Amino acid sequence: MSIEVLKPGLHTSIQDLGRVGHYHLGIPPSGAMDQMSLRAANLLVGNTPGAAALECALMGPELRFTEACRVAACGAEMVPKLDGERQPLNEAFIAPKGSVLSFDFVRAGARLYLAFGGGIDVPERLGSRSTYALGGLGGLDGRALRAGDRLALLPCSSRIPLRRLPEQWRPRFDAEHVLRVVPGLYEHRLSPAGRERFYAETWRVASEADRIGYRFKGDQPLEFVPREPPFGAGSDPSNIVDACYPIGSIQIPGGTEPIILHRDAVSGGGYATIATVISADMDLIGQLQPHRKVRFEAVDLPTALEARGEYRKRIAALERHFAPD
Repeated sequence: MSIEVLKPGLHTSIQDLGRVGHYHLGIPPSGAMDQMSLRAANLLVGNTPGAAALECALMGPELRFTEACRVAACGAEMVPKLDGERQPLNEAFIAPKGSVLSFDFVRAGARLYLAFGGGIDVPERLGSRSTYALGGLGGLDGRALRAGDRLALLPCSSRIPLRRLPEQWRPRFDAEHVLRVVPGLYEHRLSPAGRERFYAETWRVASEADRIGYRFKGDQPLEFVPREPPFGAGSDPSNIVDACYPIGSIQIPGGTEPIILHRDAVSGGGYATIATVISADMDLIGQLQPHRKVRFEAVDLPTALEARGEYRKRIAALERHFAPD
């Protein structure tokens, strides 16, 4: 059983839940940017939540099936079509042998997750099938899909009924979003006026928004505290002596455009990270299109941990919903 890639879309890659435990060696976790939507798509077709699927950014691929296949699409609103006939989002359907799957243009959100019964069969690298294109690791030859590629699938059960995803596990696509952040590690590098403006500003997602980082644009540069650059740091006011970067951390090179580091980010460098997006809000970033409005809201660590607990409860409830009777 295989799937032929006729058109790859804008940027389509194989992702699962990611590889954990290697970031200290410079290898980021990778994996789906919207982890909830990946889990949902897999559960709809009867896979384990972390099976390898396709992450499709802003434009879906065109695929031909060599055998009948159970398919589900979750996340961004891109209507799937089988031989030109509309199919449901957030609901499993059967793609007959020889049929061609394509997609309408994206109406909301940024990333669609496309799961196939059994899951995509590529070798695990460091415990994951996820693609890390910057390092040429995982997925299909360590890169995004190309026309002419063939995707092999693992065996699947044909006894699972066609499933539909309830509303409470679908992503929100509001006109403006609030991202909660924990201040630090280098928030002190901003002046009081700079900190106040960072949280008061309504930022817009820039066109430079990908799996490595999301850049935002505002009205005016943020003000940093004047200082003599320490030995080993550059002259830019946002430079520091090299330090580690947490996933979700926010740096502001030159004080002009905040960048949130995401799942393919580098693990360290010489820019001050003034805050970190809480883990419960990271899925939301993966669904932000360019020009969407965002504000940052400071929260303390107990609030971040409570939000993480609620997120994990939602995952557990999703998995219970589709568990066998």
